[in-house]
Amino acid sequence: MYENFYGFAGRPFQLTPDPQFYFESVSHKKAMSYLGYGLGQGEGFIVITGEVGAGKSTLVAHLMERIDPAALTAAQVVTSALDGAEIVHVVAQAFGLQVEGHDKAGALGAIERFLQDEARAGRRCLLVVDECQNLDLTALEELRMLSNFQLGAHPLLQSLLLGQPEFRATLAQHPGLEQLRQRIIASHHLEALDAGEVENYVTHRLSHVGWNGHPGFEPGLLDALYEQTGGIPRRVNQVMNRLLLLGAIEAREVLSVAMLGDVIAEMAADQNRGARGGSPSHRSATPAPGGMAAPGGVERSAGHQAGVAATEVAALLAERDSRTAELEAAISELQAAGNAGQGGNDDTYSAEQVRIAEARLAAALERIEARLEEQEQSFRHVLTMLIEWLEEDPSRRAA
Repeated sequence: MYENFYGFAGRPFQLTPDPQFYFESVSHKKAMSYLGYGLGQGEGFIVITGEVGAGKSTLVAHLMERIDPAALTAAQVVTSALDGAEIVHVVAQAFGLQVEGHDKAGALGAIERFLQDEARAGRRCLLVVDECQNLDLTALEELRMLSNFQLGAHPLLQSLLLGQPEFRATLAQHPGLEQLRQRIIASHHLEALDAGEVENYVTHRLSHVGWNGHPGFEPGLLDALYEQTGGIPRRVNQVMNRLLLLGAIEAREVLSVAMLGDVIAEMAADQNRGARGGSPSHRSATPAPGGMAAPGGVERSAGHQAGVAATEVAALLAERDSRTAELEAAISELQAAGNAGQGGNDDTYSAEQVRIAEARLAAALERIEARLEEQEQSFRHVLTMLIEWLEEDPSRRAA
């Protein structure tokens, strides 16, 4: 929706890794240098770690675009909690190998034959394993054993291991991983963007979809964005998506710090509702620790978004109806207060009666204003969720 309103050629802050939007921060530049050095060695393990959303997957997508498939065959594995036997079969599948049954020896034999065939054809092989912090220690040991495959004196497989900071700690400290540590030829930890890089990151992604300064940014907005996201690229994307959507809904030409505050509060409220499984009417205006909702509270699957559209939205609309009834009652009270002030006849009222009637009028108006503001927030929240759900799946966009 917002890309149409602002005239963008696409969505600049999508959460899925896209090498076209690759932004080379200082830390990412160092990571690419280490990757280049490691790949030049053609053996052992390269390790890249970083916080959730730091850009590891985008870095790999950028790397894959630069690889010559005629010289290097790459396979990618995104792991869950796999043990030693399971990782062998998953690696075989990643290289497109069909292994009958669940025989580990058969899978290892198929992998070795494949690697040898690739080497004879003049191609090296790279295995990229993501989310390595989830791997069992026996799986890490199996990956080390795979690195032993050779054709003559030439190693047949090199591995790029990606993981969160705890994986880096495991590699450094676990006594059972000494042999794996000795085979790590390059390692780098991706740092978050600094304040200046966040500004450059935002304008870089916007420029790729045809941004020409519309919308504009209120002074201090991008600094506040850095404070709220900690410079984590995926969090920046999450917040900017919501902020641009809010700007389109409210037809804003300039995105403000106040709008950012509304977005952060709404994201924190989403997380709080999901955490306690409570009614949508319970809202929090206070951001979660760190200034925003944690990524898990914002990244919803399409199925969950459908649930939002079917249940949470219905609940919000029911809440709206309830508030409408309260508003009608407040209007009735306002009318009654007005009648009391007018008296309905020509009698003269005391100053005390007039003061009481005026107080009732002021109180009724205050309640009406408060309910109108709450109702507007509910409608905006409903609209935001519906748009996000519809845009999650291209097949829904026509709807």
